Amino acid sequence: MTKKLVQEPKGYHAFVRLLAAHIQKAAFKSTITVNRNLILLYWRLGHEILVRQKREGWGAKIIDRLAKDLAHLNPQMQGLSTRNLKYMRAFAESWPDPAIVQASLAQLTWYHNLALMEKLRGPAERLWYARQAVEHGWSRNVLVHQIESKLHRRLGKAVTNFRRTLPAPQSELAQQLVKDPYNFDFLSMGASVQERDLERSLLLRLRDLLLELGKGFSFVGSQYHLEVGGQDYYLDLLFYHLRLRCFVVIDLKVEEFKPEYAGKMNFYLSAVDEQLRRKGDNPSIGIILCKSRNEIVVEYALRDTAKPVSVARYRLTNTLSKTLQSDLPTRKDFVRANRLLTGPARKP
Repeated sequence: MTKKLVQEPKGYHAFVRLLAAHIQKAAFKSTITVNRNLILLYWRLGHEILVRQKREGWGAKIIDRLAKDLAHLNPQMQGLSTRNLKYMRAFAESWPDPAIVQASLAQLTWYHNLALMEKLRGPAERLWYARQAVEHGWSRNVLVHQIESKLHRRLGKAVTNFRRTLPAPQSELAQQLVKDPYNFDFLSMGASVQERDLERSLLLRLRDLLLELGKGFSFVGSQYHLEVGGQDYYLDLLFYHLRLRCFVVIDLKVEEFKPEYAGKMNFYLSAVDEQLRRKGDNPSIGIILCKSRNEIVVEYALRDTAKPVSVARYRLTNTLSKTLQSDLPTRKDFVRANRLLTGPARKP
C-alpha cells in the first residue's frame, strides 16, 4: 500500500500540473533568475507540498517523483532537485506567514535563506539576522560569520553613559551600534599582544575591522595627531560615523579597564570636538576597547564623565584553525628536513 501511495497518489497528476503552472507563471512575469520572484516561487512550491502532504498523507518519498516530473515539465529551470524541493518545504514550514517572506526574506538570495535555516533554530533569531543582512547588504559568507560570532548577543551590550550625555534618539542609536565583546578573531594574535601591535594588525585588516564595527563607520586615521597647549597627542584610531554624524575615537588597551582611561578619553573627545567638529556634527563619541573590564568599576568611572564614552571588551584567538593546523609541518617533518639538509649523522 505504501508503494502505491508513492507511485500514484490520489490527485498527484493535478498537483504536478498546479506546481508547473506556478513555475510557468513566475517565468512569464519575469525572468526566473530574478531573485525576488525565485524566493517567492520557492516558498509557494514548498507551501503547496507541505499542505498536500498534510492533507493527503503523502510520504516523504513523493518528493523524489515530484523532482523528476517537475524537471521534465520545466527543462529550462534549474533548482528542482529532490534536495532543493525538501529545502523549499522546510523554508515554507519555517516561515508560514507569506508577508514576512515578501518583506524581508525575498530580498535575500536562496543561499542566504539556506544559511538562516541551517545555522539558526528559532524564528525570532532568523528574522533578526535576515533583517540585518538586508539592511547592511551582507554577503552569504558575512551572514554566516555574524551568526557564528553571535552578533545578536553582542550588539548594544557595551557599558556606556550615552543616555546621560547624548540627546534622544541619538543616544538609543549610538547604544545599538556598540558591541561587547568585539570579535577580533580574524587577527589570530596571542594574549601577550602589545597595544601598538594590535593597532597595526587591525589596520592591516581594515576591511575586517570595518565589518566588525558595523555599517556607517568611515576610517579617518590611526595615531591621529592633535596638538593641545603646545603638546602632542595621538589617537589610536579615529573614525567618522555617517549615520550618527559624529567622530568616533577608539582607544585600544591590552589590559583590564582602569578608571583613568575614562578621563583620558574625555580629554580626547574635548579636543576632537574643539578642533575637528564642524557645523552640523553631533558630539564625538569614545570607545575604549580593553582586554577585560569590571562592570561596576566602569559604571563608576563613567558616572560623572561629561563626554559620551563606551567601554567594551575585545576577543582574540591564539589558536589556528584546523585547516591551517593541518598545513603546518609536524615535528617529524622538521627532523626529516634537517637530515636532508645536513646529511646523515657522522660517528665521532
